[in-house]
Amino acid sequence: MISYYFEDIDFKLKDKIRIRKWLRLVAESEIFVLGDISIIFCSDNYILDINRKYLQHDYFTDIITFDYTEGNRISGDLFISIDSVRENSIEYGTGFIDELHRVIVHGVLHLIGYDDHTEEEIEMMRKKENYYLSLFWLV
Repeated sequence: MISYYFEDIDFKLKDKIRIRKWLRLVAESEIFVLGDISIIFCSDNYILDINRKYLQHDYFTDIITFDYTEGNRISGDLFISIDSVRENSIEYGTGFIDELHRVIVHGVLHLIGYDDHTEEEIEMMRKKENYYLSLFWLV
């Protein structure tokens, strides 16, 4: 089950049902089952506090993923900074919604087991993101 929360931000998410169906497709395509995923939309300051408190990192980021996956059942918390997503969409010349979907699927791919520390991992992550983004409007 996917649950949506909003912390320290005035933001309304559209297409909640489509996002749920899409993420189920992502999980099943990777031979995983969708478990409990909380997507927490928040401000830059809120995610900075999370980053400092739990990861001892002192910088802004667009997403922090806490992974509770067991076996092939993906579960976790995705903290997504709407402020950073907005800035990224401007910086990369993408639409806000497209960038938001990219960040969401990025977090889910982390739960599945993909990482982005090396150049090879980053390349694979981008390929997976692009592939699953292309399927969003088909669900």
